[in-house]
Amino acid sequence: MTNTPKPSLPRHLAIIMDGNGRWAKKKLLNRINGHRKGIDVVRDTVVYCRELGIEYLTLYTFSKENWKRPRHEVQMLMSLLETHLKEEEKTLLDNNIRLKVIGNVSELPLSVRTVAGAIEASTRHNNGMVLQLALSYSGRAEITAAARTLAERAAAGMLAPSDITEEMLSDCLYTAGVPDPDLLIRTSGESRISNFLLWQLAYTELYITDVLWPDFTRRHLDEAFVDFMGRERRFGLVKEQGVGAAG
Repeated sequence: MTNTPKPSLPRHLAIIMDGNGRWAKKKLLNRINGHRKGIDVVRDTVVYCRELGIEYLTLYTFSKENWKRPRHEVQMLMSLLETHLKEEEKTLLDNNIRLKVIGNVSELPLSVRTVAGAIEASTRHNNGMVLQLALSYSGRAEITAAARTLAERAAAGMLAPSDITEEMLSDCLYTAGVPDPDLLIRTSGESRISNFLLWQLAYTELYITDVLWPDFTRRHLDEAFVDFMGRERRFGLVKEQGVGAAG
Protein backbone atom coordinates (compact mmCIF):
# COMPACT_ATOMS: atom_id res chain seq x y z
CA MET A 1 0.00 0.00 0.00
CA THR A 2 1.30 3.44 -0.93
CA ASN A 3 1.57 5.86 1.98
CA THR A 4 -0.09 9.16 1.15
CA PRO A 5 1.91 12.14 2.46
CA LYS A 6 0.14 14.08 5.15
CA PRO A 7 -1.11 17.55 4.13
CA SER A 8 1.25 20.27 5.26
CA LEU A 9 1.61 24.03 5.21
CA PRO A 10 3.29 25.58 2.18
CA ARG A 11 7.03 25.80 2.38
CA HIS A 12 6.95 29.02 0.36
CA LEU A 13 4.01 31.41 0.51
CA ALA A 14 3.62 34.36 -1.86
CA ILE A 15 1.04 37.11 -1.40
CA ILE A 16 -0.30 39.82 -3.68
CA MET A 17 -1.45 42.36 -1.10
CA ASP A 18 -4.27 44.13 -2.92
CA GLY A 19 -7.05 46.46 -1.81
CA ASN A 20 -5.47 49.21 0.31
CA GLY A 21 -6.96 51.98 -1.84
CA ARG A 22 -10.43 50.43 -2.00
CA TRP A 23 -10.38 49.88 1.77
CA ALA A 24 -9.64 53.57 2.33
CA LYS A 25 -12.30 54.66 -0.17
CA LYS A 26 -14.96 52.52 1.57
CA LYS A 27 -14.11 54.26 4.82
CA LEU A 28 -13.98 57.72 3.20
CA LEU A 29 -10.28 58.01 4.00
CA ASN A 30 -7.24 59.11 2.01
CA ARG A 31 -5.52 56.26 0.11
CA ILE A 32 -2.43 56.70 2.27
CA ASN A 33 -4.48 55.65 5.30
CA GLY A 34 -5.16 52.40 3.50
CA HIS A 35 -1.46 51.85 2.92
CA ARG A 36 -0.70 52.58 6.58
CA LYS A 37 -3.29 50.05 7.69
CA GLY A 38 -1.89 47.58 5.18
CA ILE A 39 1.55 47.89 6.78
CA ASP A 40 0.08 46.81 10.12
CA VAL A 41 -1.27 43.69 8.43
CA VAL A 42 2.13 43.00 6.87
CA ARG A 43 3.75 43.08 10.29
CA ASP A 44 1.30 40.60 11.80
CA THR A 45 1.37 38.32 8.76
CA VAL A 46 5.17 38.10 8.79
CA VAL A 47 5.29 37.23 12.49
CA TYR A 48 2.46 34.70 12.18
CA CYS A 49 4.10 32.93 9.24
CA ARG A 50 7.32 32.71 11.24
CA GLU A 51 5.39 31.23 14.18
CA LEU A 52 3.83 28.62 11.89
CA GLY A 53 7.18 27.58 10.46
CA ILE A 54 6.77 28.93 6.92
CA GLU A 55 10.27 28.91 5.42
CA TYR A 56 9.83 31.55 2.72
CA LEU A 57 7.38 34.44 2.47
CA THR A 58 7.35 36.69 -0.61
CA LEU A 59 5.26 39.86 -0.58
CA TYR A 60 4.41 41.85 -3.71
CA THR A 61 5.12 45.22 -2.15
CA PHE A 62 5.61 47.64 -5.05
CA SER A 63 5.46 46.77 -8.73
CA LYS A 64 7.34 48.40 -11.58
CA GLU A 65 3.95 49.56 -12.86
CA ASN A 66 3.23 51.30 -9.54
CA TRP A 67 5.67 54.06 -10.52
CA LYS A 68 2.89 55.30 -12.84
CA ARG A 69 0.68 56.23 -9.89
CA PRO A 70 0.28 59.91 -8.88
CA ARG A 71 3.65 61.32 -7.85
CA HIS A 72 2.56 62.35 -4.37
CA GLU A 73 1.26 58.84 -3.66
CA VAL A 74 4.49 57.22 -4.85
CA GLN A 75 6.55 59.59 -2.69
CA MET A 76 4.41 58.80 0.33
CA LEU A 77 4.67 55.05 -0.34
CA MET A 78 8.47 55.27 -0.49
CA SER A 79 8.50 57.26 2.75
CA LEU A 80 6.24 54.71 4.44
CA LEU A 81 8.41 51.88 3.16
CA GLU A 82 11.59 53.44 4.50
CA THR A 83 10.02 54.10 7.90
CA HIS A 84 8.53 50.62 8.07
CA LEU A 85 11.84 48.94 7.27
CA LYS A 86 13.60 50.89 10.00
CA GLU A 87 10.89 50.07 12.55
CA GLU A 88 10.80 46.37 11.72
CA GLU A 89 14.50 45.57 11.77
CA LYS A 90 14.32 44.58 15.44
CA THR A 91 11.29 42.36 14.75
CA LEU A 92 13.21 40.56 12.02
CA LEU A 93 16.23 40.08 14.25
CA ASP A 94 14.17 38.94 17.24
CA ASN A 95 12.31 36.41 15.10
CA ASN A 96 15.34 35.09 13.22
CA ILE A 97 14.01 36.33 9.85
CA ARG A 98 16.27 37.17 6.93
CA LEU A 99 15.27 40.03 4.63
CA LYS A 100 15.84 39.88 0.88
CA VAL A 101 14.74 42.56 -1.56
CA ILE A 102 13.97 41.41 -5.10
CA GLY A 103 13.26 43.55 -8.14
CA ASN A 104 15.00 46.40 -9.91
CA VAL A 105 16.39 47.86 -6.71
CA SER A 106 18.34 50.54 -8.58
CA GLU A 107 15.05 52.32 -9.35
CA LEU A 108 14.29 52.86 -5.65
CA PRO A 109 15.22 56.13 -3.90
CA LEU A 110 18.74 56.09 -2.48
CA SER A 111 17.45 56.39 1.10
CA VAL A 112 15.25 53.29 0.67
CA ARG A 113 18.09 51.33 -0.97
CA THR A 114 20.41 52.28 1.87
CA VAL A 115 18.02 51.18 4.62
CA ALA A 116 17.03 47.98 2.83
CA GLY A 117 20.66 47.09 2.14
CA ALA A 118 21.63 47.66 5.76
CA ILE A 119 18.84 45.39 7.01
CA GLU A 120 19.68 42.72 4.45
CA ALA A 121 23.20 42.79 5.85
CA SER A 122 22.16 42.75 9.52
CA THR A 123 19.79 39.81 9.01
CA ARG A 124 21.89 37.80 6.54
CA HIS A 125 22.72 35.07 9.06
CA ASN A 126 19.10 34.59 10.21
CA ASN A 127 17.76 31.19 9.20
CA GLY A 128 14.29 30.96 10.69
CA MET A 129 12.47 32.35 7.64
CA VAL A 130 13.34 34.29 4.48
CA LEU A 131 11.16 37.35 3.85
CA GLN A 132 11.35 38.54 0.26
CA LEU A 133 9.98 41.99 -0.52
CA ALA A 134 9.31 42.50 -4.22
CA LEU A 135 10.09 46.18 -4.88
CA SER A 136 10.01 47.87 -8.27
CA TYR A 137 9.34 44.33 -9.41
CA SER A 138 8.23 43.06 -12.83
CA GLY A 139 8.06 39.38 -13.72
CA ARG A 140 8.61 40.10 -17.41
CA ALA A 141 11.60 42.33 -16.66
CA GLU A 142 13.03 39.63 -14.41
CA ILE A 143 12.79 36.97 -17.13
CA THR A 144 14.17 39.39 -19.74
CA ALA A 145 17.18 40.15 -17.55
CA ALA A 146 17.81 36.44 -16.98
CA ALA A 147 17.61 35.75 -20.74
CA ARG A 148 20.00 38.61 -21.40
CA THR A 149 22.49 37.20 -18.89
CA LEU A 150 22.43 33.79 -20.57
CA ALA A 151 22.71 35.39 -24.02
CA GLU A 152 25.79 37.32 -22.90
CA ARG A 153 27.39 34.13 -21.58
CA ALA A 154 26.66 32.36 -24.84
CA ALA A 155 28.07 35.26 -26.87
CA ALA A 156 31.22 35.13 -24.73
CA GLY A 157 31.61 31.43 -25.50
CA MET A 158 30.93 30.39 -21.89
CA LEU A 159 28.12 28.08 -23.00
CA ALA A 160 26.34 26.92 -26.12
CA PRO A 161 22.73 28.06 -26.65
CA SER A 162 21.70 24.41 -26.91
CA ASP A 163 23.07 23.83 -23.39
CA ILE A 164 20.73 26.34 -21.76
CA THR A 165 18.31 24.68 -19.33
CA GLU A 166 15.38 25.77 -17.18
CA GLU A 167 17.63 25.42 -14.15
CA MET A 168 20.14 27.83 -15.65
CA LEU A 169 17.47 30.43 -16.25
CA SER A 170 16.09 29.94 -12.72
CA ASP A 171 19.58 30.58 -11.34
CA CYS A 172 19.62 33.96 -13.12
CA LEU A 173 16.35 35.17 -11.57
CA TYR A 174 16.06 37.47 -8.56
CA THR A 175 14.85 34.44 -6.58
CA ALA A 176 17.84 32.22 -7.33
CA GLY A 177 18.30 29.65 -4.58
CA VAL A 178 14.72 30.01 -3.31
CA PRO A 179 12.15 27.27 -4.06
CA ASP A 180 9.13 28.23 -6.15
CA PRO A 181 6.01 29.25 -4.18
CA ASP A 182 3.66 26.46 -3.16
CA LEU A 183 0.76 28.84 -2.58
CA LEU A 184 -0.10 32.30 -3.89
CA ILE A 185 -2.74 34.32 -2.06
CA ARG A 186 -4.32 37.35 -3.70
CA THR A 187 -6.60 39.59 -1.68
CA SER A 188 -9.41 41.89 -2.91
CA GLY A 189 -10.96 39.35 -5.29
CA GLU A 190 -9.01 40.19 -8.44
CA SER A 191 -8.30 37.03 -10.46
CA ARG A 192 -4.94 37.82 -12.03
CA ILE A 193 -1.28 37.56 -11.07
CA SER A 194 -0.31 41.08 -12.21
CA ASN A 195 3.17 40.36 -13.60
CA PHE A 196 4.27 38.71 -10.33
CA LEU A 197 6.73 35.78 -10.30
CA LEU A 198 5.66 34.71 -13.79
CA TRP A 199 8.31 31.98 -14.08
CA GLN A 200 8.10 30.80 -10.49
CA LEU A 201 4.31 30.38 -10.34
CA ALA A 202 4.16 27.64 -12.99
CA TYR A 203 2.81 25.01 -10.57
CA THR A 204 1.78 27.21 -7.66
CA GLU A 205 -1.67 26.76 -6.10
CA LEU A 206 -3.74 29.96 -6.33
CA TYR A 207 -6.08 31.21 -3.61
CA ILE A 208 -8.23 34.28 -4.30
CA THR A 209 -10.13 35.98 -1.47
CA ASP A 210 -12.51 38.95 -1.63
CA VAL A 211 -11.07 40.28 1.64
CA LEU A 212 -9.23 43.59 1.16
CA TRP A 213 -5.65 43.49 2.40
CA PRO A 214 -6.14 45.89 5.38
CA ASP A 215 -8.88 43.52 6.64
CA PHE A 216 -6.81 40.35 6.15
CA THR A 217 -6.28 38.57 9.46
CA ARG A 218 -4.67 35.42 10.80
CA ARG A 219 -8.05 33.72 10.49
CA HIS A 220 -8.15 34.47 6.79
CA LEU A 221 -4.63 33.13 6.41
CA ASP A 222 -5.63 29.95 8.25
CA GLU A 223 -8.56 29.54 5.85
CA ALA A 224 -6.19 29.76 2.90
CA PHE A 225 -3.91 27.16 4.45
CA VAL A 226 -6.81 24.78 5.11
CA ASP A 227 -7.89 25.14 1.49
CA PHE A 228 -4.32 24.51 0.31
CA MET A 229 -3.91 21.40 2.43
CA GLY A 230 -7.07 19.96 0.93
CA ARG A 231 -5.74 20.16 -2.61
CA GLU A 232 -3.92 17.52 -4.61
CA ARG A 233 -0.74 18.75 -6.24
CA ARG A 234 0.13 16.60 -9.27
CA PHE A 235 2.68 18.72 -11.18
CA GLY A 236 1.40 17.35 -14.50
CA LEU A 237 1.06 13.75 -13.30
CA VAL A 238 -2.14 11.80 -12.66
CA LYS A 239 -3.59 10.68 -9.35
CA GLU A 240 -2.69 7.05 -9.94
CA GLN A 241 0.99 7.98 -10.06
CA GLY A 242 0.88 8.61 -6.34
CA VAL A 243 1.85 12.25 -5.97
CA GLY A 244 -0.59 12.48 -3.09
CA ALA A 245 -2.01 15.44 -1.21
CA ALA A 246 -0.55 18.91 -0.88
CA GLY A 247 2.82 19.09 0.72
